[in-house]
Amino acid sequence: MKKMYRIGKTLAGLFGAYLFLVAPAIASEGAAAATEGMDKSWLKMLAAGLTIAAAAIGGAIAQGKAASTALEAIGRNPSAQNKIFVPMIVALALIESLVIYALVVVFAKM
Repeated sequence: MKKMYRIGKTLAGLFGAYLFLVAPAIASEGAAAATEGMDKSWLKMLAAGLTIAAAAIGGAIAQGKAASTALEAIGRNPSAQNKIFVPMIVALALIESLVIYALVVVFAKM
């Protein structure tokens, strides 16, 4: 339980840093006239990296939890494998599609 709490705190800290440091740099494209001479491409790259990292970490945690729960249920009741396995695969595919969607959004914004 403490490990999950620590992971949650770390993810919250990373998300907070992303919101307060990187997101305003991306949102300031309209205010580019104020900073004409400055190159902010590194901020876009940082934002892209943090976005993909957050999506990958969230997806990995969700997939791990889904697979763990499904396999634990199959272990407790092996005769229910056919009823559990297919929905688990569908859930894992939907979780992975969210990570791929984040990747597409990042590359579309760059």
